[in-house]
Amino acid sequence: MALDNKFNIEDAAELARVEEKISKQNAIKLFTSGRLEKFPAGKFSTLAEIHRALFGEIYDFAGKIRTVNLAKGHFRFAAALYLVEAVAQIENMPQNNFSAIIEKYVEMNVAHPFREGNGRSMRLWLDHILKTELSRVVDWSRVDKAEYLSAMELSPIHDDKIKKILSVALTDKIDDREIFMKGLDASYFYENYFVYRTHELL
Repeated sequence: MALDNKFNIEDAAELARVEEKISKQNAIKLFTSGRLEKFPAGKFSTLAEIHRALFGEIYDFAGKIRTVNLAKGHFRFAAALYLVEAVAQIENMPQNNFSAIIEKYVEMNVAHPFREGNGRSMRLWLDHILKTELSRVVDWSRVDKAEYLSAMELSPIHDDKIKKILSVALTDKIDDREIFMKGLDASYFYENYFVYRTHELL
């Protein structure tokens, strides 16, 4: 079943293809316009703007906190009822060093504030924080997908593994468009790989 969308596409596979194409086009626009640089690093408002920029042409819920409960396998993300409060607490977490930034990223992943497109949006959000605070970003082509997935599943309990994986993939090529877009490619894989796909709880 495909999510409700502005194109009235009912086939999930077709929607995924359209979503990938449009979100990548919009990510390039976001990068080349320099608009992202004007957003405050680490704030939910920035994450919402990124999500809206990527998916606003596709979904009415783009940039809006979800109102349904989501799960991945046996893991339930933050309950929709408490999301506004949870997001406010997360955005006030410190981000003055690499360890603190990744802890903030992990918590936002647990919150999973949007109905769809969390991974792609949060990856750009993470790189925006890293770029602002440390003059570094992640080169996602150097991150093994299976290791990343395993580390993110463990991260709410133990975040040492995800910190190690991302720390060795840092680069100072903070203004490289190809590096920027690799983050979008990588997160699209994670979101749509059948093991990682989230589902709505009825």
